[in-house]
Amino acid sequence: MPSLATPTFEQHATGLGIGTPSPRLSWRFILSDADSDNDWMQTSYDLEVQRDGTSVENYHVDSTDSVLVPWPSTPLQSRERASVRVRAHGNKSVTEWSAWTAVECGLLNRSDWSAVPITSEKPIPSPDVEAALRPLRFRKVFTVSGNSVARLYITGLGVYRAFLNGTRVGDHEMAPGWTSYRHRLNYETFDVGPLLKDGENVLAVEVAEGWYAGRLAFHGGFRRIYGPDIGVMAQVEVTSSDGRTTVATDSAWQCSPSATVRAEIYDGEVYDLREETAWTTSADGKWEGVRMLDLPKADLVSPNAPPVRVTQTVKPIKRITTPAGKTILDFGQNLVGRLRVNLAPLATLASGTRVVFTHAEVLEHGELGIRPLRAAKCQDTLIVDGKIAIKEWYPNYTFHGFRFVEVQGFPEASLLNSVVADVIHTDMLRTGHFTCSHSKVNQLHENTLWSMRGNFLSIPTDCPQRDERLGWTGDIQVFCNSASFLYNTAGMLSDWLLDLKAEQLLDTDDGVPPVVVPDVLQTLWPHAPLAVWDDVTVLTPWDLYRSYGDAGFLERQYDSMVAWVDRGVPRGSDGLWVSTLQQLGDWLDPAAPPDKPQEARTSGTLVADAYLIRVTEVLAQASAVLGKTEEAARYTADAHRIKTAFQNKYITPAGLLVSDSQTGLALALVFDLFPSAATRAAGAARLINLVRAARFCVATGFAGTPLITHALTRAGQPQMAYRMLLETSRPSWIYPILMGATTIWERWDSMLPDGSINPGEMTSFNHYSLGSVVSWLHGSVAGVRCLEVGWRTFAVSPIPGGTLTSAEASYETAYGRIESKWAITEGDSFVLDILVPANTRALVILPHERSGATEGQDGKIPEGQGRWVGSGRHHYESRWSNLTDWPPAPLPGLFDMFHPEGNSKDTIA
Repeated sequence: MPSLATPTFEQHATGLGIGTPSPRLSWRFILSDADSDNDWMQTSYDLEVQRDGTSVENYHVDSTDSVLVPWPSTPLQSRERASVRVRAHGNKSVTEWSAWTAVECGLLNRSDWSAVPITSEKPIPSPDVEAALRPLRFRKVFTVSGNSVARLYITGLGVYRAFLNGTRVGDHEMAPGWTSYRHRLNYETFDVGPLLKDGENVLAVEVAEGWYAGRLAFHGGFRRIYGPDIGVMAQVEVTSSDGRTTVATDSAWQCSPSATVRAEIYDGEVYDLREETAWTTSADGKWEGVRMLDLPKADLVSPNAPPVRVTQTVKPIKRITTPAGKTILDFGQNLVGRLRVNLAPLATLASGTRVVFTHAEVLEHGELGIRPLRAAKCQDTLIVDGKIAIKEWYPNYTFHGFRFVEVQGFPEASLLNSVVADVIHTDMLRTGHFTCSHSKVNQLHENTLWSMRGNFLSIPTDCPQRDERLGWTGDIQVFCNSASFLYNTAGMLSDWLLDLKAEQLLDTDDGVPPVVVPDVLQTLWPHAPLAVWDDVTVLTPWDLYRSYGDAGFLERQYDSMVAWVDRGVPRGSDGLWVSTLQQLGDWLDPAAPPDKPQEARTSGTLVADAYLIRVTEVLAQASAVLGKTEEAARYTADAHRIKTAFQNKYITPAGLLVSDSQTGLALALVFDLFPSAATRAAGAARLINLVRAARFCVATGFAGTPLITHALTRAGQPQMAYRMLLETSRPSWIYPILMGATTIWERWDSMLPDGSINPGEMTSFNHYSLGSVVSWLHGSVAGVRCLEVGWRTFAVSPIPGGTLTSAEASYETAYGRIESKWAITEGDSFVLDILVPANTRALVILPHERSGATEGQDGKIPEGQGRWVGSGRHHYESRWSNLTDWPPAPLPGLFDMFHPEGNSKDTIA
């Protein structure tokens, strides 16, 4: 009999301060190793709800649903709290009751806020960089008596930290996160009752520029994009037997400059120990009055996304002295976060001494490689006071992407034991794991994981180190499926999509979304339609719907989806894209010149048209899910019409494609664009020839990379996909690993073989997009793929190949944990063990049963393959040899006799 995990609410991280008055509930099933109830399916469930001060409400519902079921009671009010538990009835047994879990509404209405934003009486420039605003400190003394329940509701015009009686409130970093501040401003809810004391209390808040007022974007960027002032808006509500007391930001608060004299995301922080005081508990320092600001026009929203937190601490692995005599710490891993420094060794330094930490991702010829940072300094500075009143220091309002840190001014004898790195990112739940028998493939997967962690910091960014760090839409569009397997992205990406929708529909009237969200590029990037990137409006809500089974993604984003397809795409008479528009297309094709990353082998218009067919088909399916039958029929007909136009325009009767490239053919195969089985077979054969001619090197950029291994597998040639995966020469997935990469690079050759950095002005060593191949590792190598939305049904259909002798993956679905583990033992015996969660089914297909077309669009599998199994553990054995057709040979070249080192076997990892 399965047990139940604690119920969750909506896609909210905790249920505290939720912004939905009727939150839907979900519960997961947990199967123990000894569980004997195989094929367990829910038939009904019981819910118990206890609201504040009321009796328990009981509900029985005949339903097989256990994900996002309706709230059974009347809607909650602002601040109202309820406790819930669930019990599931199954076809074989009834579970025990889950543990009670609480949900509490935040402030649902603007009228619930008595606080107003406050700032300093006049802006205080940083003495370090006059154009920057110096961080501010605010405080308020108030009195309470007796035992009390207390909540702090808080947001910032900037990024903040709050303290109550000297104790940090919560553990959130870079709060309240980055949103489209003109439209949506996050506030956070904290339980601060345990921090209150009987009598006098001090609430203190420090605020820095952050994304709100700091410098953003490249080419010098822009400052104060969202407003000229930084500030805080907060209210503490203390509830006792005597009623509710509210302490809110107003004109009675005090303000002073921070000892952090500069805090910028790109350039780093300067912290002056000489100016530190006991400001969180006493009136030390120079306190002045405050200036009240207007209440923000933006919606005040409680985010579904989990907060940014410190999730790991990494110690340096060695200290390096460079050829120029500089001191560098190597942390062994390219990461995103900050340093944490033990200050004791600085006690011997003279007051006013500057200790400087400069961050970078790589070394170039033994020295710190800072050129890729462009105009970002990525430098933190400590100014010593000679007394060292605090034990440790770390920057609070910036983050850096780095593996190496150059240190100036710190006593070297104690350096290695005095500095660690805190890893910072949005604290999403890890859901997916993969490992196999090949160490380089495991490193590739690990590199992708680290790149996702580094670029999921409040929003999904492109890179975390240079003067950019923006929410480029194309990057997350191609990576969303991979991301949603590795981590639960539902809360974070659903919030980000609301920002996209707001900026697309409220800031313009043409249906075209900005290319970065939030949009801070202003005059740096034209507002123009762009395929692949703008297609995020349709494809990412659909990907999230398929991953999490939440039609709310489609419902909330539907207007955005329709606006892009109906009004945003400029079309010719054939319904396809106007061919005169410039496209980014297969961005960063490895053949593109370093200074012209858009110059790909594949026609940008072909890429755009292929994507247009795909988004139109998806919009038809989304319309059907939402019960919009007329719209579904219209978009289905539109998709058929423009697919025919595409075939007439790009595909010859013999199955050849106008853009004769890996990307073009992969798009046509995976998006099912060929008009017949014969032309499809011809296209697949041509793709295989191109891959062999390229000696299995990758020839794809942003558009083709997520699809190329899927296309080869769908063509019935998985060994070709394995051969490409394991290629070591440049460009390939393994080449960066051989060069020491611990994250995914932006370019296939961000580091050249001689150890010099790619000369392109745009070069990052932490960019997750090209790591989208991990979706093939999960879905084909380990064989775990979603069939019915939300993983209610799924396939376990591993496709062994190459030199791999084992692989395994696990995934925490909304129903419970999936496991797939296979190995090939001596004598070509194939062994597969799987775990199927309760209330789900799996279609199991062993390798010898597989036909050539197991990877249809959206994971569809042809009828008649495999067998369906219910929940529980299942074991299978059959015969299989990985070495059949291995290794595939490259096409022989005219001059191969002069290059014996080009033999394919010599370049397989």
